[in-house]
Amino acid sequence: GLGIYDTMQYVNPDVATICTGLAASMGAVLLAGGAKDKRSALPHARVMIHQPSGGAQGQSTDIEITAREILKLKKELYDILASHTGKTYQEIYDNSERDYWMRADEAKEYGLIDEVLEKKAA
Repeated sequence: GLGIYDTMQYVNPDVATICTGLAASMGAVLLAGGAKDKRSALPHARVMIHQPSGGAQGQSTDIEITAREILKLKKELYDILASHTGKTYQEIYDNSERDYWMRADEAKEYGLIDEVLEKKAA
C-alpha cells in the first residue's frame, strides 16, 4: 500500500481518488492521499481507519523485531493521515485505536475527502 501511496505522491499529474463503496485501512490512506480537491466519495460510501495489525511467531527476538516494525508503521501511517486531513497526530492516534467508521459526509468533515459526489441536475 505504501508503494502505491509513494507513487501517487511522486508522479506529476494530480491523482484523483474516489471511494465507491468502502475504503478501509490502507484504502483510507490511499483515498486521503489523492490530490487536494480531487478526493471524493459516493454518498453511501464508508471509510474506516484503524491502527495497523499484524502477527508474529517464532523466537521472542523475532517477535520483538516485528512489534517494533508495526509501531514504526503505525507512526508513519498516522503522520501521513495527519498531513492529508489537517487533524493532529494525536487525533488520528486516538481515533484509530479501534475501527473508526465514517459515512461519506463524515469522511469529508474529517478531511479524508473533499467532496461527496451527488448527481447533478440536468
